[in-house]
Amino acid sequence: MNTLLIGKGDQQVHLNLKYANRHGLIAGATGTGKTVSLMSLAEGFSRQGVPVFITDVKGDISGLAMTGTPSEKLLQRAAQIGIEDYHNEANPVVLWDLAGVQGNPLRTTISEMGPTLLSRILELNDTQSGILDIVFQLADDQGLLLLDLDDLRAMLALVAEERKEVSAKYGLISAQSLAAIQRSVLGLERDGGKDFFGEPALQLEDLMRTNLQGRGIINLLAANKLILTPRLYSSFLLWLLSELFENLPEVGDPEKPKLVFFIDEAHLLFEGCPPSLLKRVEQIMRLIRSKGVGVYFCSQFPDDVPGEILGQLGNRIQHALRAYTPRDQKAVKTAAETFVPNPKLVVSEVISQLGVGEALVSMLADKGVPTVVERALIAPPRCRMGPATSEELHQVRAQSPIGGKYDHSINRESAYELLNQRRTSVATSNPTSTANDGQTGQKAEEQGWFSELIFGNKRRQGLAETLSKQAARTVGSQLGKQILRGILGGMLGKSSRR
Repeated sequence: MNTLLIGKGDQQVHLNLKYANRHGLIAGATGTGKTVSLMSLAEGFSRQGVPVFITDVKGDISGLAMTGTPSEKLLQRAAQIGIEDYHNEANPVVLWDLAGVQGNPLRTTISEMGPTLLSRILELNDTQSGILDIVFQLADDQGLLLLDLDDLRAMLALVAEERKEVSAKYGLISAQSLAAIQRSVLGLERDGGKDFFGEPALQLEDLMRTNLQGRGIINLLAANKLILTPRLYSSFLLWLLSELFENLPEVGDPEKPKLVFFIDEAHLLFEGCPPSLLKRVEQIMRLIRSKGVGVYFCSQFPDDVPGEILGQLGNRIQHALRAYTPRDQKAVKTAAETFVPNPKLVVSEVISQLGVGEALVSMLADKGVPTVVERALIAPPRCRMGPATSEELHQVRAQSPIGGKYDHSINRESAYELLNQRRTSVATSNPTSTANDGQTGQKAEEQGWFSELIFGNKRRQGLAETLSKQAARTVGSQLGKQILRGILGGMLGKSSRR
């Protein structure tokens, strides 16, 4: 069957895999069952042979890799919904981590990230972003690869050394703006960017794998620490979506997606997003479905997602919202207006009355038309509904089919190495000049010291001045004595003659 069982209201609610690439939304207040719905959807896609990518912000989605614990409550719910073959089982999971600690290292290069997203990560202003564009262009013109943060720092140092020449060719570069970029790069390295940027870079086909039984691999990104740097988290997601959009071939509307992408804490993707970048995200969302990729946002409120993108999310699971504040009341109204009305339900009232594990559900049916909203019990997942232990995750990682490919970083020749070679070759190609420069400097220093000793400076008199003054005093003293003696001798001689 090319459908996924979502749950049951008056009747069973299914997601048609043919329209699963039309994107979706899972929303609801904390503790209402969003995570369980996400897990149920993810393992449903996996059983249908569809690879999945999920960002695990809180660490509780890691239970997908573990077999669930049987319970009477789960069996009753499965029977109530009409799941005939319900049994607990684990899912094929590959763990990823930008830092390479909690999963296989996930890397990209500075060049692949590009100046636009890198400027967002570094939180640069428009002027600084323009300078970063120049740095990338200069690297291209000189044939220098930008792979890691060492390469980026080397290029920034080159621009600082040759700022006048680069400014004359590419545009004015101020020393203050350049220094601000260098400080931001230092901050990014401290936040984990050194591990993220480098090689081997991620190959998209490794996210789109199935196991030997034909089940789609669930790729789980450990984001519990990454979320502490929201700019890096959101920019990474935008980069990955851009890579999928730019590199995957057109497939139209396949019978089932090639990849389903779940983004938890989706509001972080759009906070502080400049209009130009938001336009880019909107364009990706419109066109990436034709590449066979479905994107599902998970957030507390539907209006966390901009309206232009919210309108493209055809498959909806809306858990309870509590209308305690004006903000909550507005969110309830927004959620109610996004559903196809059901004469049997007053959606704005029901949203606040939903229990844990209940949701308002609307999926795309034949010809991509959304169904009327249903109040439904969500199908329980078969995996563990809770996090895996660190020992269990270590075992899952040890069994990764691609661990050997990414576990060890590669540092090939790029901008940093080539620029260092240039400096070394310049220094070694002119040893005489360098030695002469050193000798000249030494002679100048010695001459300056000798000159100061002989002739003095503004603060201290020299030896010549001291000797001349002493000589003058000596000469003056002798002459005075001679004059005095002459006068006295004359006076005494006259008096003797008298």
